[in-house]
Amino acid sequence: MSIAVFLGGGQVLGVVLKALAKRDITEKTIGEELQVSKISDRLNAMFNHANTFIALPGGLGTLEEIFHISSWAQLHIHYKPIGLLNVNGFYDNLLSFLDQAVEQEFLTSSARQIIISAATAEQLIDQLQSFISVIDPSMSRINWSTKESRKKLRLDLSLHL
Repeated sequence: MSIAVFLGGGQVLGVVLKALAKRDITEKTIGEELQVSKISDRLNAMFNHANTFIALPGGLGTLEEIFHISSWAQLHIHYKPIGLLNVNGFYDNLLSFLDQAVEQEFLTSSARQIIISAATAEQLIDQLQSFISVIDPSMSRINWSTKESRKKLRLDLSLHL
């Protein structure tokens, strides 16, 4: 995916953990590379430099990053599109789980719409380019501005049965 973006004239920044780079565990980065010490630094660097997030099939680290950045979108910390490249149906069960969470009212439908998926890179890029962020009404009162962050936020945490 990064090769296609790079060859298409897009900017590519690989954010790599130093410990993995030293051991040649990661692939050669296409484009620019930024090495960081901690996983939290990696996520923050990706967040600060990215316009869009695309996850390829991966393991626990990939899943953690998907949900971390998706929860930030749900909380309106950012409005950047998030896509899963669902190669050979890799993410089908995860997407079904998210749909089930909506059906059982553990997740709002607007929160579910945060994560976009497609089977091919071309389809995913088309969907990400036309993405319009949906405001989750339950989160619409949260203000993350620096001035407001010192004030206590009041969230409705009542349980609805």
